[in-house]
Amino acid sequence: MAKKVVATLKKTDTKGYVKVIKTVRSEKTGAYTFKEEIMPEDLAKEVFKD
Repeated sequence: MAKKVVATLKKTDTKGYVKVIKTVRSEKTGAYTFKEEIMPEDLAKEVFKD
């Protein structure tokens, strides 16, 4: 699946998009999970300002 995402992001019409993977801690169990999204580059920078 990762290869498909990388191939999609390399197309010329989707040049400004990146795949963002962020760790999120569960309040119930305390375990970490990963949240994956594909978004424009400028919004990705705002996600990691926290």
